[in-house]
Amino acid sequence: MSNEEQAQKDEAQPINEEATETHAEEVEEVVEELSAEQTRILELEAALAASEATLAAQKDSVMRAIADADNVRKRAEGEVDKARKFALEKFASELLPVADNLERALQVADKENEAIKPVIEGVEITLKSFVSSIEKFGMKVIDPQGESFNPEQHQAMSMQENAELPANTVMAVMQKGYELNGRLLRPAMVMVSRAPEGGVDTQA
Repeated sequence: MSNEEQAQKDEAQPINEEATETHAEEVEEVVEELSAEQTRILELEAALAASEATLAAQKDSVMRAIADADNVRKRAEGEVDKARKFALEKFASELLPVADNLERALQVADKENEAIKPVIEGVEITLKSFVSSIEKFGMKVIDPQGESFNPEQHQAMSMQENAELPANTVMAVMQKGYELNGRLLRPAMVMVSRAPEGGVDTQA
């Protein structure tokens, strides 16, 4: 190698070293910028996750509050409906003897006596009008003649053997029962049939 070529090589050496150092610095700067951006991204992702969690919690709280309010409304409506249906329960119970007395009057009246036929007809009309009026307020007559004995609505006062009727059949109604909007006010007092060899099960 000549002296001239050696000199050129020596001059190029510092230039290459400076370029390498500059490139390294640029790489470090890029890495630092990327690291800062990545850190910012991570921070933003964490903030987003926290916001979503807060939103979910608030949404759950709102849904719970709506459900609680709806339950309170339904309970209130149920209580109001119940009060409306059964507010007349005591008053209705006091009316039952009136219907009983009218029915007894018809049972003991001599329908063959022409002199009292107008009275009997008046009592019948009064009883029908009375029953029609109380039915408008949710009362219902329980008259189970010929039906199967129902311990939830009937009270067996006596039993009688009868081979012609199925066991546990209501043979006679001694006193009619009444219910108010499905709630029993008074059970019907009845006589129940039984087979000659057995009895009535008043609990079945």
